[in-house]
Amino acid sequence: MSERDAVRQPTLPPFDHQPAPYGGPSIEEVRSTRDQYLNPAIFTIYPEPFMLVEGRGQYVFDEKGRRYLDLFAGIVTVSCGHSHPRVVAAIRNQSERIQHTTTIYLNPEVGKYAKRLAGKLPSGLDVSYFVNSGSEANDLAITMARLFTGNTDVIALRNAYHGASPFAVGLTSHHTWKYPLPQGDGVHHVTCPDPYRNPTATSPEALARQCAAEVEEVIRYSTSGKIAAFIAEPIQGVGGVTSAAPNYLREVYEVVRKYGGVCISDEVQTGFGRTGNHFWGFENFDVVPDMVTMAKGMGNGVPIGGVTTRREIAEVLAQRIHFNTYGGNPVCMAAAQAVLDVIEEEQLQENSRVVGGYFKAGLQTLAERHPLIGDVRGMGLMLGVELVTDRETRAPAKAETMRLLEICRRHSLLVGKGGLDGNVLRIKPPMCIHRADVDFALEVLDLAFTEIAAGRED
Repeated sequence: MSERDAVRQPTLPPFDHQPAPYGGPSIEEVRSTRDQYLNPAIFTIYPEPFMLVEGRGQYVFDEKGRRYLDLFAGIVTVSCGHSHPRVVAAIRNQSERIQHTTTIYLNPEVGKYAKRLAGKLPSGLDVSYFVNSGSEANDLAITMARLFTGNTDVIALRNAYHGASPFAVGLTSHHTWKYPLPQGDGVHHVTCPDPYRNPTATSPEALARQCAAEVEEVIRYSTSGKIAAFIAEPIQGVGGVTSAAPNYLREVYEVVRKYGGVCISDEVQTGFGRTGNHFWGFENFDVVPDMVTMAKGMGNGVPIGGVTTRREIAEVLAQRIHFNTYGGNPVCMAAAQAVLDVIEEEQLQENSRVVGGYFKAGLQTLAERHPLIGDVRGMGLMLGVELVTDRETRAPAKAETMRLLEICRRHSLLVGKGGLDGNVLRIKPPMCIHRADVDFALEVLDLAFTEIAAGRED
């Protein structure tokens, strides 16, 4: 690397935290143990894995004490920042009193949180059931939808991701996650109205109308003429941070309800203020779903998920005995309440709007200089950058995306990837990120795109 290149190395913003000395097993030992005792399906994002042992705010640290800016935040699991003192204290305090009760006993924390959650949702969406993950939340939502409607068919979008449990992976339409086993009986997948990958070259609004019409066509010709549910992420996460034109969900919800179905908004990644202008992703599209599923940022890393719906839908679950061993446990509820406190008191939704807008504008500026960038999209702090080898053909830049992630890692920046072809940068940092962090990230990305264009391997 030349002296000129060395001078322009990006520098992380100052941060007042010194990680504790690491005294655990070496990275070689950790890799060896993992290879021998953990399921080989568990993968690492980088060809040469590295180890994280501490996190604080928007940063994580490896075993050598090196700091990285986390733009992926455990796939938006961390909303308030790593190891937020308020959340850590809530978990510790509750653990010192009682760690566990099942749903067959009363505990004060679950009701308090459910009431607060109802206050964040439109009127009528006020009955919740808490579970342990987004997959479990989506499973439960489909179960309730089928019981409520008396119908069985479910419609989901192609390239969606709704979880990895047996039925949730059936809802998921992404070849990477599929196994050659029967999954998701009664599930029908319809065209994803992705404006960038628009095969008909019409406007985003026209594409949305076409795709909404397809939903009705599937109901009329591929089901009994009735439907249990339509489920969609307002903005696809794993699918590549893509969303339809604003008229899509409005038109689809109308169709689904016409044929007796309920509308489910999967807010596992878009919820809790991440999109900036609104607390929930669906609010950006002027619709009100019948059911909302949530997880990830809900607990800032603690395993918790939930389904909130109308009472008449929720009541169908009382037809049989149904309980959850860990869902709604007091420790997770305490953590979730602390997360709401932090989001409100530190104005993290507003920070997502302001800093996310600043970040998106910076990415759009980079797109003017780097032809590898085909599209910049997203809302708030849920942003996507699609990389292509040719802007005309929009051919996915798969290898270049992996190389860019590695260059960024070398410069202390962690970015995710997604999309059907793995060519979309997924930028979803903790919502406490600052403008100085964005400036650093943009500088690193600019350097990375420049290196790739020059064909350098340093």
